Amino acid sequence: MSVPDPSPSTGPGQNGQPAGPAGKAPEGQESADGQTSSPMAGLAAEYAAKAGLHRTHDGRVDVLRSAGGVQGIAESILPGLVFLVAYTISQDLTVSLVAALAAAAAFTVVRLVQRRPLTQALAGVVGVGISAWLANTTGKAEDFYLPGFFTNAAYIVAMVISILVKWPVAGLLFGFIRNEGLDWRKDPPRLKAYRLGTWIIVGVLVLRLVVQVPLYLLGPEGLAALATTRLIMGAPLYILGVWVAWLITRPAPVSIDAGDGSAPTDTTARD
Repeated sequence: MSVPDPSPSTGPGQNGQPAGPAGKAPEGQESADGQTSSPMAGLAAEYAAKAGLHRTHDGRVDVLRSAGGVQGIAESILPGLVFLVAYTISQDLTVSLVAALAAAAAFTVVRLVQRRPLTQALAGVVGVGISAWLANTTGKAEDFYLPGFFTNAAYIVAMVISILVKWPVAGLLFGFIRNEGLDWRKDPPRLKAYRLGTWIIVGVLVLRLVVQVPLYLLGPEGLAALATTRLIMGAPLYILGVWVAWLITRPAPVSIDAGDGSAPTDTTARD
């Protein structure tokens, strides 16, 4: 997924809140004496950007942008859609594979014209190329979707391992976006929340396999349904899963003492 160059956060602390009591400055920002407390905010933005996740100006996760924006979603959907339409019309595997490769290559040209990073488009070309090679080798149109199953399974294994070793992926991503750094690992409720958030993402990936593998095993009879569910359960389901995981893992309301003798004020992370 292509990402713009990250820049340090200049807004308020975690989700727009102050970082803590007694006037302590949010991480990565200047304190009252004008000194920077830590570079965590800059590291947060860089890590989140490299992971393909982004946040809005008020600290929320930008789900659409995290999915690559409208163009990124199109890049992930159209090659498969073109393959399905071409094969349905022509029943010619070679023609359909060439059409899918051409669609993926077209996005690379578009990014060249736009002078945007080519990472996502090139990854799409490589992915479609592998799928096309496999389908052409076996002569089975449904094998165009086979590599995606192995990629999906690899993500599941990696995320389950991250949960078991108490480094849940959701915490590594969302924690940095929220300027929590790695402090959430020292807080059992936050660790539990991020493990649950990671399980939600795992659930999305497992659901893909549960629905799509039986359709693949049907052979040509299940091709149309397989292709359709692949489109629906791709970027749209990913966006939904990330959004739900973000909501599930949001910090509980906290009471912050402003240090001026006034009563504590309850604030809630703006999700």
